[in-house]
Amino acid sequence: MARGENIVRHTQAPPTRAATAVYVTLAAQILSLGALVLFETTRGRSLAAQLAAFGGRPRGAEAEAVVGAVTTFAVLMMVMAGTTIAAAAAYATWLVRARQVRDRSALAGPVAAAWLVPGVNLIAPVILVDDVWRAAEPPRERLGRWRLTLAGWWLSWLATLALVTIRLPLDSSAGDLTGVGPLELACAAVAAALCAATVHEITHVQRAALVRGPRRESVPLPAGDPAAEAATTTVRT
Repeated sequence: MARGENIVRHTQAPPTRAATAVYVTLAAQILSLGALVLFETTRGRSLAAQLAAFGGRPRGAEAEAVVGAVTTFAVLMMVMAGTTIAAAAAYATWLVRARQVRDRSALAGPVAAAWLVPGVNLIAPVILVDDVWRAAEPPRERLGRWRLTLAGWWLSWLATLALVTIRLPLDSSAGDLTGVGPLELACAAVAAALCAATVHEITHVQRAALVRGPRRESVPLPAGDPAAEAATTTVRT
């Protein structure tokens, strides 16, 4: 390498389209969950009682009385599952690409492991997201708000996870179809909104970093070289 040659950390544009996909799929997920909760609240308990009275297999006139409600419930469940899968895929895609903004060699493996490995997925995802934000070198005055948003997102997500995986199975005797109610919907909505806020914040700071330009670092030169002092400083264009 020639003396005084600069090492340039190339950056690429933040994945704004992937971020938009996250916003859209999260909104769709919450809307579908809201529709399911509304059905559960207005029809779920009575439908569950009817199915229990019919032994789960209504026939004849009994089947006609519940077939519409059962079909509606099945459609709502499929839509809820589809939007959840879509939101998860959109978020994973965005996170992988956001990590590659500053490091194009970043692999998708750590993202998959962070979310899928039991135990690890309770802390690793939030660390990855924080690393992406810090890699964009945002202004220090944004740190406090970022910490609040990040902590709020992760705590609300863990609360939603606890409600779905712990409380609902314990409360299965309530006589509902799924047990999902306003509390679960509220926690999920807060988690989705704050998740979208973290995506927006990272996209914002990455755009700002792109406007500032790539960071250039000089290679140290031998002592006594006239260009040593200028070459050992970090320049931001």
